[in-house]
Amino acid sequence: MSAMDLPAIEAERQRIRDAHLKAERPPSTARGVHHVALLSADVERTVRFYQGVLGFPLTEMIENRDYKGSTHFFFDLGNGNLIAFFDMPGLDLGPYAEVLGGLHHLAISVDPGTWRQLRERLDAAGVEYMEESGTSLYFRDPDGARIELLADPLGEMYGNKVL
Repeated sequence: MSAMDLPAIEAERQRIRDAHLKAERPPSTARGVHHVALLSADVERTVRFYQGVLGFPLTEMIENRDYKGSTHFFFDLGNGNLIAFFDMPGLDLGPYAEVLGGLHHLAISVDPGTWRQLRERLDAAGVEYMEESGTSLYFRDPDGARIELLADPLGEMYGNKVL
């Protein structure tokens, strides 16, 4: 890997910020994230992890309209947000892979007290994680997707307002 020109990277970041970040921004055309969909190799294992370990209630299981026999199932993340999964029986999708243009991680906000409880639940379940700055826990779900539990409030990151 070649050396990065950090001053040039920051200058480009500032140029983009100056060109596009508006003090008075219009309202978004979106209402919010309906759901984020990930893949599951084992529905039962995914339910045990997301509902049993993380405490995200399973809200519904329906057949995937795009692939007969596939289950589309949802978990409540609070504030009207859902995380969904598909299983794809009969397809050999292989293991999770992080790729350019793909999912890097999904950050889920929880209050600080819940964050501490979930860290204990991850410990009890033997889930390896990386703790960062006393507010983030990064770990992989049973299929390898990287999840972050973040104790920062919605709309904040590292003490900065981002919304």
